[in-house]
Parts: sequence; structure tokens; C-alpha cells
Amino acid sequence: MTVTAAEFHANFSKYLELLLGEDIFITQNGRTIAKLVKPNASAVDSLSGLLAGKVPEDFDAKSLREERLGRYAADD
Repeated sequence: MTVTAAEFHANFSKYLELLLGEDIFITQNGRTIAKLVKPNASAVDSLSGLLAGKVPEDFDAKSLREERLGRYAADD
């Protein structure tokens, strides 16, 4: 969800509740200035939106780590 800084400030408690279900992007003057991440979100959860449709459903933290380390080895 994306909200303006003014809207977030005016309805802080509302967005704290919504944060339990999704990340919130705060904008100011049309630019994203902050990202609030839902509690207990893992790196895999945070990346899932970026990776949607590009990786198998069973991708987990271990698979992501192995992929990342494989890229470093390929660069050497």
C-alpha cells in the first residue's frame, strides 16, 4: 500500500493496524521516502513481490542464499 506522508500522519493508528497485513510505502512530493515492513517479515517475504512469477513457488531462504553466492562465484 502507498500513502502520502500527510495521510499517514493524520491516520497513524489506522496504518499501524494495516501494517500487520502488508508493507506500507510512504510518499512525499510524489517520491517514496519510507517503507514500513510488516512485523516478522523475512527477507523471503519482502522479496516475494519482486520475484513473483519469476521463480518456483518452493524458493526459500536457503535457495535464495545459494543463488546469491552462485552469482559471486560467477563474477570471479
